[in-house]
Amino acid sequence: MITVSNVSVSFGGQLLFKDVELKFTSGNCYGVIGANGAGKSTFLKVLCGELEPTKGTVSKPEELRMSVLRQDHYAFDEYTVQDTVIMGNRRLYDIIQEKDALYAKEDFSDEDGERASVLEGEFAELNGWEAESDASKLIQGLGLPEEILYQKMESLTGNEKVKVLLAQCLFGNPDIILMDEPTNHLDVDAIAWLEDFLADYFGTVIVVSHDRHFLNNVCTHIVDIDYGKIKMYVGNYEFWYESSQLIQRMIKQQNKRAEEKIKELQNFIARFSANKSKSKQATSRRKLIDKLTVEELPASSRKYPYIGFDVEREVGKDILQVSGLSKTVDGVKVLNDVSFTVNRGDKIAFVGANEIAVTTLFRILTEELQPDEGSFKWGSTTSVSYFPNDNSAFFNDCTLSIIDWMRQYSKDETESYLRGFLGRMLFSGDDVFKPVNVLSGGEKVRCMFSRMMLFQSNVLILDRPTNHLDLESITAVNNGLSEFKGNILFATHDHEILETAANRIIEITENGCLDRQGSYDEFIEWRKDKVGGSLML
Repeated sequence: MITVSNVSVSFGGQLLFKDVELKFTSGNCYGVIGANGAGKSTFLKVLCGELEPTKGTVSKPEELRMSVLRQDHYAFDEYTVQDTVIMGNRRLYDIIQEKDALYAKEDFSDEDGERASVLEGEFAELNGWEAESDASKLIQGLGLPEEILYQKMESLTGNEKVKVLLAQCLFGNPDIILMDEPTNHLDVDAIAWLEDFLADYFGTVIVVSHDRHFLNNVCTHIVDIDYGKIKMYVGNYEFWYESSQLIQRMIKQQNKRAEEKIKELQNFIARFSANKSKSKQATSRRKLIDKLTVEELPASSRKYPYIGFDVEREVGKDILQVSGLSKTVDGVKVLNDVSFTVNRGDKIAFVGANEIAVTTLFRILTEELQPDEGSFKWGSTTSVSYFPNDNSAFFNDCTLSIIDWMRQYSKDETESYLRGFLGRMLFSGDDVFKPVNVLSGGEKVRCMFSRMMLFQSNVLILDRPTNHLDLESITAVNNGLSEFKGNILFATHDHEILETAANRIIEITENGCLDRQGSYDEFIEWRKDKVGGSLML
């Protein structure tokens, strides 16, 4: 158990959150959510003792061991993978090192023998005899080969290091696990393995993540950081989101009778309690939700941007024909004889192990790059809007204000129209006069979406548009893409968008592409039977 008592945190006079009172108990998984800059990562640092709160205390029983997912990918370069994983239980690792040093001594004394006996006893208590096999199971569960255990960390790729550090965090059955964005750079199989691991985990898990699919599958509670307060709610992210939206609608309709509101909320709780979930914790979660009262539902003041794409003219029968595209980038052939046809109504998600391949394809289709071989042809009725993976060219050397930047792309250049448009994207008041070259990553992304919406194109190409966005903006993007009436070609790391916005999946491979109509989860199952192996989002 972790007890948070009257905790407040301020930086440079700016208050992040105050008077926080929470208890985190074993057997539960807590998802920490909040807008960018709300203090999610800071809150984790307070919980693990890395940062002292401005006021209040965080306490846990001394005998409980806490494990934290490390973010420094170079901290263990001098060690083997096996040693790095076992360091997840630092006391066990230190015992192993001291034992080995004692047994290596040429002048092994009686005193050394006594010390070794003590160490052997503690080694056994900490399940030291299973340490190497446990490390191997974790590594293989995350999709790495067993032989990697004996390699130095410095020889690994970035994605491999991410998996090793995750295995380190999970090693040795810690009582409490704290993780900040654990699914970043993981392939689909590794994420599924992690979800199953956490579903069976006996201890306390506290996780910050922008992956709504992951939060839905593992969380029993949501911890919401919102306008200087931190509140805990029962249920996964989807339950939190749907109930908070329902509460907001009810607040806006104060003229309705209270009994009607309560009845609708109770029906909502009952409907959600009956929902099935992939997570093995579904039964316990339903029991928790069953005990909820209306007063315990969230009334979030969180603001969501509006992302919606109108179409100026409907697209015709012919959309896009791609024939035998190939392209080499920096000496590596990233596209090899890629061919496909886009049909009316297609919303295609492009996936693959090589992100550069998808970006290169999109840049060719928008005529930013020329292919080495092959061709493509857009239909005569198509109009295309492109959201690039790298938007720096639109902002870095530009000193225009947000409203003047938007004016470049708008048919209606009046301030009232542009302010109304920007207000829906959460730019209000004097915000619209900020120079675009000083905007945060998330603010730039919202500007890019505003620009796309102004064009009213019937075909959208989006290359990982949710990078830098908070959960609220990601949800808005998801809604906008799902409701769009035209064609979409897109790539994203967000599983929920892949599953709900796409009706066709194309995987770019070394030898062309795999193409299948249907949902993303259906594609994953089909792919396992067809080619096997793991898939990066």
